[in-house]
This record gives sequence, C-alpha cells and structure tokens, in this order.
Amino acid sequence: MTVKPEIVLPFPNLTTDLIVGPARLPGSGERIVVLDPSTEQALATVADASVEEALAAVEAAKAAAADWRARSPRDRAEILRRCWELMTERAEDIALLISLENGKSLDDARGEVAYAAEFFRWYSEEAVRVIGEISRSPAGNNRIVVQHEPIGVSVLITPWNFPAAMATRKIAPALAAGCTVVLKPATLTPLTAYAVADILRAAGVPDGVVNVVTTRSTGPVVSAMLHHPAVRAMSFTGSTEVGRTLLRESADQVLKCSMELGGNAPFIVLEDAEIESTVDALMIAKMRNGGQACTAANRILVHRNLMQPLADALGARMSALRVGPACREDIELGPLISPQAVAKVTELVDDAVHQGAKASTVGDRPAGPGYYYPPTVLVDVPLDAAIVAEEIFGPVASLIPFDNDAEAIELANDTQYGLAAYVYGGDLRRAMQVAERIEAGMVGVNRGLVSDPAAPFGGVKQSGLGREGSREGLLEFSETKYIAVQW
Repeated sequence: MTVKPEIVLPFPNLTTDLIVGPARLPGSGERIVVLDPSTEQALATVADASVEEALAAVEAAKAAAADWRARSPRDRAEILRRCWELMTERAEDIALLISLENGKSLDDARGEVAYAAEFFRWYSEEAVRVIGEISRSPAGNNRIVVQHEPIGVSVLITPWNFPAAMATRKIAPALAAGCTVVLKPATLTPLTAYAVADILRAAGVPDGVVNVVTTRSTGPVVSAMLHHPAVRAMSFTGSTEVGRTLLRESADQVLKCSMELGGNAPFIVLEDAEIESTVDALMIAKMRNGGQACTAANRILVHRNLMQPLADALGARMSALRVGPACREDIELGPLISPQAVAKVTELVDDAVHQGAKASTVGDRPAGPGYYYPPTVLVDVPLDAAIVAEEIFGPVASLIPFDNDAEAIELANDTQYGLAAYVYGGDLRRAMQVAERIEAGMVGVNRGLVSDPAAPFGGVKQSGLGREGSREGLLEFSETKYIAVQW
C-alpha cells in the first residue's frame, strides 16, 4: 500500500522497517498501516514481522549482549545521557509524531516527551550506582559479597497510550543494567518507538543492543521470543487479561517478569476538600491522554455533602474543553485511539445511565471524521454499573457518593486492581490516614499526578508485579549474585 499523508511527518528519514542488529528488514507480511485517529487518514506503514524475523531479533540481542555487558557503567551512562540530550533536542518533533498517531493533544504529548526523556537521564545516573554490599557472616568464617549482574536478553512489550514513555521506561533501565533488548511496540502507535530507536542509535547505542519488531501476529511472535533460550526477562505494560497469558507463557522458561497491568483508580474527595483545587487535580488525574491511562481516575468517590458543588465545577471545566484534531495548538482534547475504543466507552456510559446515573455534563463532539467522544460527567453512578468495575479509558468522569471516610476506603478497595489511587482533602493528617489504608501501589495525596522516573511505579493485586522507575526499575533487569569469600 502506498501512503501519502496530508501532513509531512517529523523524522522524514525514519526507519519503519524491523530493526534487527545492523539490518533493516521490510517484514514478511503486508505492511501495517498507521492511522491518524483525528482524521482516520493513513500516516505511514511499518513492517509486519514473522516469527522467524522476531527470533532473528532475539539472536541479534544475544550476539550484542557480551560486549554491552562488558562495557563500564560509566560508558553506558554517558550513552544514556546523550539519549536524553537528543530526545530533548527533538522534543517538538516527537510530540507531533505522538499527536498524529496517538491522538494526544500537543500539550499532553509534550508532557509525555519530557517524562519519557527523563528516564534516560535518571538511568544515566543510576547506571553507575548499581552498588552491592560486603558483610561478615554471622559465624565469622567468611565474607558475604553481594553484587548485581545484568539478567540478559529482555523482551519489552509496550502499549499504544504512551508510546514514548512506555518504551523509555523499559529500555533505559535495561541498558543501564547491561542488558540487550527486543522492543515490540503496539501496532497502533509504532512510529514513536521507531523514532526512539533512531535517537538511541544516534546517541551511540551499538547495533543489536536495541532491536524493534512490529507485527500483526502478536501472540505467536511474542510466544516464540519468550521461549527462546537466550531470553531471560520480559517486561510488559497492558491489560491484566493479556498479562495473565504472558505470565503463563513465561513460566515455561521461568523468566523474570515485570508486569504493569490494568487499573481502576479511585479518587477520594474528602468532606473538607476545597472544590477548585480538587477540580484542578481531578482534571489531571482524569483527563491525561483523554482518560486513556491506566492511572486515570476511574471512580471519583465524593463525600455526599460535596457532590453537587463538585459536579457543577467539574462539569464546567469538562464542557469548556476544546475538542478536535490533536495536532492543533488550540486543542485540549483529541480523539480516542480507535472506533472500538469509542464503542466501548459508549457502551459503558449507556449502561450507567440505564441503571440510574445522571449525565450532568456532555461536552461538544466535533463533526466529521475522527474517533471522538465528548467529555462527560456522570453523577450518582450506581455501584453495580459496569463502568465502576471496568477501566473507562475515555473522557468520562464517574461520580459516586459516600458518607464517611470508612465507606470511602471500603469502596476504593473493592476491586481486583490496585495500581494508582488519589486522596484529596483539607486536613493532610486525615488524608494521609486514608491513603495508608488504600490497597494500591501508588497514591497521590492532594495531587493528580503520581508518575516520576525517580519513584517506583507499579501496582498490587491484579495490577501487576515488580516496579518501573527509581532504583527498583533497574534491579528488575538484574540478577543478585552472592559470593562467599574467605580471607
């Protein structure tokens, strides 16, 4: 298929073929078309890998592993620092690329690029601090030497909703630890992943250290890679359902798995919360990427005394959002990622309204092409509505009343998920007491954003295993070795 986009893409010489060591392979299948969800027009095509080509990428990572592992931490750190510099220099180009293939507003995309680049800087600093320990055994007859070594070839699987940040959040710690990788990005937003790979190569990352594979045959391709004897770790961000399948696949080779899975984040508005600042935080927690985030506030639990004023204030902010093609400077909310996403959000909202929720605010929806859903506020959402149990992944705020702190905590914890949560209130002591009783890996207190490269990102219960970011993210790509020494 010949693709003639109406807009000239940034990175005009961007490789959209498979990156396998030094080779650029066109793929064995018909090329995958990448669409702009704002216009439904084709932007470009990328290669469709076969199982054999994916295994060749693993072999390329295996061949490059010994040299990369042997490099000094300082050498790896300097390359990662250069990655940060180059990504920062190309920030506007990458943001535009994200807006075009993802539908994220330019402001949101710029925020993602800054966040994504920071993982390279953070892990350039952590690469030289993989510090072990030496201690004396209790019996006194030997020393206990503990050190951290690269785990080996790692398969990285990233989603479409943060195509830059999810790639760098995995690649940077893996490279800092001394591992080589095969990255499989989502086929809905693969162009950003190829742009990140282009920056890595320009920064001095050797051929084979980072390989990129796009494919329609996700199941067979990923399964083959996870069963290759050279692969020792897998890092996945995506749904809990797919995560369970990958864990079963990984069990055959006993791989080390890092899983960042689904969420159902509660946002608790305590009785003493100040309305305007709460809405400020809510707009961040709910509306980043149009609500298409695993950390998005899914259930907004509001003290009954604040329900009406909060609904009014939030509704005013939501209805004022400028909705339209994501790559325009004046737009605050772009489209959803696909028609299937629109259909799912529509189904969840219709079910909630059918069961008694009130649509207090429904914003504008642009005419014409594009996968748009209007910003919506639902009030008094019944607890048995599907929208309470499932991730919305759209610009819909579901408000659920509660009467006291104990009830709010019970409602917040009534889910199989435990990724992110939020608490907002005037009394910090009270808010912290509530936060400590919430079953989640991350809690934002009086703020709507928890993500930070220096902080451990991850969940509990069925929201995942392991952590990304911080020092813990690097240790996910390391093995701990103990050496008993006598001197």
